[in-house]
Amino acid sequence: MSIQVRSASLTHFAEVAASCGLDARALVAEVGLPARCLHEPDLKVPARAVGRLLELAASRGREPAFGLRMAQSRRLSNLGPLGLMVRDQPTLRHALEALVSLIHVHNEALAVHVEQVGNLVVIREELLSEGADSVRQAAELAVGVTFRVLSIFMGAGWRPRLVCFSHRAPKDLSVHRRVFGDAVEFGHEFNGVVCNASSLDAPNPGADPVMARYARRLLEQGPRSRTLLSDQVRRLVVLLLPLGHCRVEVVAQHLGIDRRTVARRLAGEGTTFSELVDSLRSDLVARYIAEGAKPLSEVSALLGFSAASAFSRWHRQRFGSAARSRAAGKPLARGQERSLGRA
Repeated sequence: MSIQVRSASLTHFAEVAASCGLDARALVAEVGLPARCLHEPDLKVPARAVGRLLELAASRGREPAFGLRMAQSRRLSNLGPLGLMVRDQPTLRHALEALVSLIHVHNEALAVHVEQVGNLVVIREELLSEGADSVRQAAELAVGVTFRVLSIFMGAGWRPRLVCFSHRAPKDLSVHRRVFGDAVEFGHEFNGVVCNASSLDAPNPGADPVMARYARRLLEQGPRSRTLLSDQVRRLVVLLLPLGHCRVEVVAQHLGIDRRTVARRLAGEGTTFSELVDSLRSDLVARYIAEGAKPLSEVSALLGFSAASAFSRWHRQRFGSAARSRAAGKPLARGQERSLGRA
């Protein structure tokens, strides 16, 4: 079964498409999605098709900020019951914790990690991909929605310390500057938002704990199409790889079980931890090389390899060729020629 997402992720797609002179229904049909995904928010659709739709619309409409423009008018209600639960949390910190734990109900392709470093909080978002398809628009949409959630709590005039994107900057940054202010940068190792830790603990005067518990119960007891441990492991792996902490014992600790239980349950699902890691690495390396925004030495680190030689061996064993030969013909990032080495 493919990775699924609620069709609410396409909220405002038709409006932005129309402003770019595009026929939304024709584009939806072209990528194989049903027309009703534009007006039925709870329909589950393949995340890969949604990503292709966003990239197609951005290209045809010559709008590099297509996904971000979709995010500008989002409301918590677009997240369904998850939005209700987030809205009624006592603080923004609690709201983020709720998003982290249950975002997969809304979008199975998105993994979110929140980490406090001194007086800063880093909200990092990673997208699970299937193949080498670009996720540029999906990433900007996801970060834009997170920014909207933060702004709803903090007020319309609030600005983060930094907004990060891992892809290259577009030629025209006017939309990004209008939405985020000047603190937006590209070419980072992650997509996400950095803000002051003190912002997260301001009380939410409109919080309703009874409604929050009710919304959580709806989410936890409602029908789920994907309850496999392998899905949970994939979301953790994509977050842990760039941190260099992607080991089965670390994943087991996050899941609250031991590594033997992880191995046994994954075997029951017809896979292993190593196979899941290799599969995700294969998808990610294809995306990074296709984008051409990072030197291979940085790609190696983002895939969790401690040394370029280990990345080189893995790539040859996995694909039967050197990474640099695979990158041939792609525009190389500055300094990439020197970083290729024997990879």
